[in-house]
Amino acid sequence: MPNYYMGIDNGGTLCKAVIFSSDGREVASASSGQNMITPQAGFTERDMDELWSTNCKVIREAIAKAGIKPEEIKGVACTGHGKGLYLWGKDGKPCCNGIVSTDSRAWAYPEKWNKDGTADRVFEKTFQKILACQPVSLLCWLKDNKPEIISNIKWIFEVKDYIRFKLTGEAFAEITDYSGSNLMNIRDVCFDRELLDEYGLGELYDALPPLKWSTDPCGTVSKTASEETGLAEGTMVAGGMFDIDACAVAMDITNEDNIAVIAGTWSINEYISRKPVLNKSIMMNSLYCINGYYLIEECSPTSAGNHSWFVDMFMGEEKSKARELGMNVYKYYDEMAAKVAPDEQNIIFLPYIFGSNYNPQAKAVLIGLDSHHTKEHIARAVLEGIVFCHMVHMEKLLANRQSTRAVRLAGGAANSMVWAQIFADVFRLPVEIIDTKELGTLGCAMAAAVAAGEYRDLKEAAQKMVKIECRIEPNPENAAIYGKKYQIYKKISESLEGVWKDFS
Repeated sequence: MPNYYMGIDNGGTLCKAVIFSSDGREVASASSGQNMITPQAGFTERDMDELWSTNCKVIREAIAKAGIKPEEIKGVACTGHGKGLYLWGKDGKPCCNGIVSTDSRAWAYPEKWNKDGTADRVFEKTFQKILACQPVSLLCWLKDNKPEIISNIKWIFEVKDYIRFKLTGEAFAEITDYSGSNLMNIRDVCFDRELLDEYGLGELYDALPPLKWSTDPCGTVSKTASEETGLAEGTMVAGGMFDIDACAVAMDITNEDNIAVIAGTWSINEYISRKPVLNKSIMMNSLYCINGYYLIEECSPTSAGNHSWFVDMFMGEEKSKARELGMNVYKYYDEMAAKVAPDEQNIIFLPYIFGSNYNPQAKAVLIGLDSHHTKEHIARAVLEGIVFCHMVHMEKLLANRQSTRAVRLAGGAANSMVWAQIFADVFRLPVEIIDTKELGTLGCAMAAAVAAGEYRDLKEAAQKMVKIECRIEPNPENAAIYGKKYQIYKKISESLEGVWKDFS
């Protein structure tokens, strides 16, 4: 009989629990939407108690669907959206709402640190640019605006570390997430009080939990959590990992051949390397879930979340038609976009609903519309604009690599062959899609399988659990068309850069 492993994923919009067999086969899954709290512009939050209740619900549902005994699940691991901030209080309760990675309230702090030299000083230890949505910026905002929260902090968590804490009662800081927080000394692989002092956060040093690697055992399911989730008490819980690592390792990014592209709420573009990129041309170096590798990352909140927003806001009629036809609305959308050839419209969409690549104040834009354009033209433009924004990141990554065999694509775009072809054509690289729709939870299941002793390491787990579904080659004619459109995209984006401050 196979062993089973559960991955739990708290992303930008959904909570998922998925059970996999030891050969990577998906056995059962359950998911639930996450309520977003937006008290004012730029704020995106979640109720942490409600978040835990949602996790308990989907875990119970997944176990029930699997039709297996809870004791047959040999390990559990968590992943999540990364960045953002989830604080546990000295009073045994959440300090405040959890803050999601699309939050931009702390935009002024990276700007200040770039001007006063702090960013340059800390880079020697962090190897990354400072973002408004990182814990370091959010903690400084809280210190200046809600100091009573700061004084109550017992533990500083990322979302998946909070969920693991609720499962086990033990507080740990898993390395992939915290190495992308600007709170960690990546150079020396440790927390560093002097680093925190640079931001004025030295008093929070003791609130950073002990560091663990992705495949380290990090406690077991407690009696209380067992009663709430249906998992067996004593089930091993592994460290888990940041969702961009989980997706990458589930795409078999275990060597330096390929680039991983994740089109989710965030545009994630990344590869792994034995050495960090220290020329400041890329946004993030963090520690990868495979010891000895750095994850070289370019990211922004500019990807498929914009696609979902467009569908929700402007495609009510199409949703009704799709229901009548027994179709998913996104499949219907694909058919609309496929009716328009790449050279049939020059509408440019800037996918900045949650801010741009480097400017959290930026806004979404559709430009180039005229009277002959239809909703099909706009639907195509939205897909293309999101890919162009990925390409802004990709150019920076490719400039630091000798060669790339292919792009491994995940997220919403991997469910659409129309969209995946646009990625291949714009990147001028083959695109490969993995044979699972649940990459983040698969990466977690792989970590749990290693922690439980099923496999020696994540490379062996990938060999056994990851399978490629299809490969899409770029179309040279389309690539030439998109090359010209991409230049227009960049000109428009650059020309508007000085305007966004006027919208604040």
